[in-house]
Amino acid sequence: MIEIALSLAVIGFALVAIIGILPLGMNVQRENREETIVNQDASLLMEAIRSGAQGMDDLTNYVLVITNAWTDYNVRKQVTSSSVYSYTPTNAVPPNLSPLTNGFRIIGLLSTPKYVSIGQNGSYRSNFVVAHFRAFSGTANEKFPQDNKDARDIGLTYRVVSEITVFGSPVSGSVTNNAWDQSWANYGAYQTNTLEHDSRYNYAQYASYLHNLQDIRLLFRWPVLPGGRIANTGRQVYRSSASGTMTRTLDKQEPLYFIQSRNYYTNSP
Repeated sequence: MIEIALSLAVIGFALVAIIGILPLGMNVQRENREETIVNQDASLLMEAIRSGAQGMDDLTNYVLVITNAWTDYNVRKQVTSSSVYSYTPTNAVPPNLSPLTNGFRIIGLLSTPKYVSIGQNGSYRSNFVVAHFRAFSGTANEKFPQDNKDARDIGLTYRVVSEITVFGSPVSGSVTNNAWDQSWANYGAYQTNTLEHDSRYNYAQYASYLHNLQDIRLLFRWPVLPGGRIANTGRQVYRSSASGTMTRTLDKQEPLYFIQSRNYYTNSP
């Protein structure tokens, strides 16, 4: 009996230690699973934006809401107007906008540039695009055509902030680019056939060519809790570049944007 009592005591101490570690192990496993899912989904979204995909209608089964908080500025960088547009698969605010009924609209909204010129006088619009998605990856019982809300809510939901900026601009001093430096592109202020003139001229040519190069930044935050709050346990930034023209199309008088790839040639030997 003494030996049995001692054995039970040892087992009891071991079980206490195991039970104390078990929640930590389960949390690590959950976090690793969520990070793996986000990595897979980020690759799909990044490639869809880079290639200007227009037929991914299956995204309507996973997008919950896309919002664009935009602000207009005049040439003096003063705010002239601002608003927040919101889109869901069944509704949109303001009501004259279209809901997210196809992949064309989803990618077109996520590809909205961070800065868009809205006038010849230097005025521009700043866009802040945020989307909430259910994970595309994961177990099949969480995915469409699953119509049980409780089963779908078990899956991971994350927030994506999409920022797309152009590296260069053919417009001198344009706010919509991040490569044009007027202090280095003013080659006309220097005498020709001088080192200053040639170096600044070469920089101006280089910067002007970059208006076909887009910088894409996707910020993922997860998980999204009920009510739209973020648990702040997961955060990852994905960046890529895409060479192509940022094309603009209208859907019910609403602009949608797509990156269209182009082939480039040089006269270099």
